[in-house]
Amino acid sequence: PERIQQGIILHRAIDTFTDAHPTHKQSSKRLHPSQGHYSRVVVDVFYDHFLAKNWNTYSEIELRLFAEEFYRLLKSRYPILPEPTRHLMPYMIRDNWLYNYATVDGIDKVLNGLYRRTGKKSNMNKAVLDLQAHYDLFEEEFTLFFEDLIIFSREKFNSLNNS
Repeated sequence: PERIQQGIILHRAIDTFTDAHPTHKQSSKRLHPSQGHYSRVVVDVFYDHFLAKNWNTYSEIELRLFAEEFYRLLKSRYPILPEPTRHLMPYMIRDNWLYNYATVDGIDKVLNGLYRRTGKKSNMNKAVLDLQAHYDLFEEEFTLFFEDLIIFSREKFNSLNNS
């Protein structure tokens, strides 16, 4: 479907924007001594945490309600989901990943899951210590980054809908 294709294009553009953004790079650089080449992935998870934590700043819909609606839509689209998403979906819903990103404990669980997926070849299981050590600084950087991301995403979304 065309709307799904547009969503994929938007998602890829956001990934490219994120990787090139100076604030995201700054956060990643801080983590590089402890996280190595996984530092950008860890920053993405940290930023997801700050988005969930500050959700009401960016959305009029409560995070809990947004997560419930997202899970409902995911279930309704099950036949067209890629296999890795189908596999993760029951765990995502059962453990309410989106809602639990708002807590440091929730992020710690996510990072430990990623650590296991790397074959325990990363330090992501210890990344929450970096988050706690520089919490306010990461949150400030997230806020600066996210303001730019909102502008970029709106412009990209509008250009996709007008093409």
